[in-house]
Amino acid sequence: MKILVNDGISQSGIDALEKGGFEVIATKVAQEQLENFINEHTIDVLLVRSTTQVRQELIDACPSIKLIGRGGVGMDNIDVQYAQDQGLHVINTPDASSNAVAELVFAHLFGMVRFLHQSNREMPLEGDLYFKDLKKNYSKGTELRGKTLGIIGFGNIGREVAKLALGIGMKVIASDAEVKSAMINIPFFNGQSVAIEIETEATSEVLKQADFITVHIPYQDEYVIGKKQFDSMKKGVGIINTARGGIIDEVALVSAIEEEKVKYAALDVFENEPNPEIQLLMNPEISFTPHIGATTLEAQDRIGLELASQIIALLS
Repeated sequence: MKILVNDGISQSGIDALEKGGFEVIATKVAQEQLENFINEHTIDVLLVRSTTQVRQELIDACPSIKLIGRGGVGMDNIDVQYAQDQGLHVINTPDASSNAVAELVFAHLFGMVRFLHQSNREMPLEGDLYFKDLKKNYSKGTELRGKTLGIIGFGNIGREVAKLALGIGMKVIASDAEVKSAMINIPFFNGQSVAIEIETEATSEVLKQADFITVHIPYQDEYVIGKKQFDSMKKGVGIINTARGGIIDEVALVSAIEEEKVKYAALDVFENEPNPEIQLLMNPEISFTPHIGATTLEAQDRIGLELASQIIALLS
């Protein structure tokens, strides 16, 4: 059987698939050429990340496809129900990248409260001449310990974020339409662990109470956080989006920053990927990363191996 890995996979994943008897084609095929390539090479399995779109038209045009795999959590780029209705397997890796995304949330959080995203730009330009001025400017950071972190979406990633937050002494509150409560188990290097149960509450309450807010929900048809939601937050709140572009209204976010309602903001995802608005990118108050939440070396290995394991179990 032939597997087309269109958006990349770890070498460990490729090795596991080849050991399982599959032929792996690790070629990036442009979206408009995908149908012809799949049919020309009689591809059985199509593996994608967030870039490649697997819609009904492609599924109908490629009868050799038996399985569609998504390396990651969200599957909004795949017509999942339609594919399953046609008898195709559709798989993803909901757990493999959770820790990587959670750590990026805290990379942004730690950086923002100590203004690293700003000082890292200014030190190379002015550090030799205005060192004392910069020291004064960036000596008003805050600590995360004792602050309240609001988590919107309490699935796998949200719970990993909660582990890190609890571990550094933050209070955690969360909202989720389907999860009523979750037991957060915090493991330590010596094999010991601590378990803490967190009951979810209404999103409106989380927005009002939190000092920092991080969102971990799938793509939505409309904004989850817009002007109304920003207005309900504490003054000086921090907000992070490592989930999906379009969850936060970027125009409303910039306005909230200008009005000093939002003091800290970080974006790993954008409404107009892969071409974020230049006016947004030029805002010095926002900490940016280019959609790298799940792309640590360790997470990529876990994703590749988890996909390989599922494919071998389903198709061997």
